Amino acid sequence: MTGEPARVRQMWHLLEPLHAVLYYAPAAFEEAAALGYDTEERWASYFAWRAAPLGAVGAAEVVRTFHSFAPAMVDGYVPDGWVTAAPDSVLAARLRAVDRAYRALFGDRVEGPEFAEAAALARRAAEAAGRDAPGGLGVAKVPGVLGGPGAAEAPGVLGGPGAAKAPGGLGGLGAANSALPWPDAPHLTLWQAATVLREHRGDGHIAALIGAGLDPVEALVSFAAVGAAAPAVFASRGWSADEWGAARRRLQERGLLAADGTATDAGRELRAKVELRTDEEAAAPWRALGEAGRERLVELLGEPWLAVIGSGLLPSENTLGIGKV
Repeated sequence: MTGEPARVRQMWHLLEPLHAVLYYAPAAFEEAAALGYDTEERWASYFAWRAAPLGAVGAAEVVRTFHSFAPAMVDGYVPDGWVTAAPDSVLAARLRAVDRAYRALFGDRVEGPEFAEAAALARRAAEAAGRDAPGGLGVAKVPGVLGGPGAAEAPGVLGGPGAAKAPGGLGGLGAANSALPWPDAPHLTLWQAATVLREHRGDGHIAALIGAGLDPVEALVSFAAVGAAAPAVFASRGWSADEWGAARRRLQERGLLAADGTATDAGRELRAKVELRTDEEAAAPWRALGEAGRERLVELLGEPWLAVIGSGLLPSENTLGIGKV
């Protein structure tokens, strides 16, 4: 892959770890516990941290905007999580968690000129993402949960006949995070910009999946089939073995999966189109920043990226397929 899509994907690979420390850093679990969340496992705080910009939404809205999680799993955490702590309290705590995590990871560098410059550049891109935020996300068909008018009809190609149309008035996580006030500290600005940009990309990715006729569990099965991660990694999204197997059979019927569960040539082609469409949907902020600004940001993010990767906080294999797609 070359050209603009490659540059856009590079920015995602650099920024995603800077965002993701929120879900794994000890400080984040301590802040979540102080709010009253059970931190014996990470999902109670994960759903609270990530969904808080949406407000005190119900499970259906989290299912829609997160896209990859089984509704039954989401029901276990939303909306009960808002009884534990209101979204405004969660948003304040997540900035405290990031402040502590970044200071532990990067030390005095968070006060330095390089962080300030990186934050300013990333914020410029994120503000462009806010202007580019899509007006709505489509609703993929999940048997017994979602569906109805506008549900994906499994077209063979992106945007082709039967592709899902995005209903108006439904915002995504990118728009929700863009609407938040900017923190004053540069290192927190950098984290918030990384969050806006990754969620903006995620909203575009959901639109690409829906356009390809892939419902949430089919999206995961097809991604595992191209080697993005082992199927066991995707078990974290809460789909049952029966649901996973049914999705696998649907994809086999479409000629996208072989009998052994690996992707056929058609399956690989469809997933490649999804990833390319995702890069295209995520490109506007980087065009707005300009090539010189983007290249400077790449340079500035090198050391923080290495510090996060080298910390061992993040799992070596994840559902996003970073480093493999």
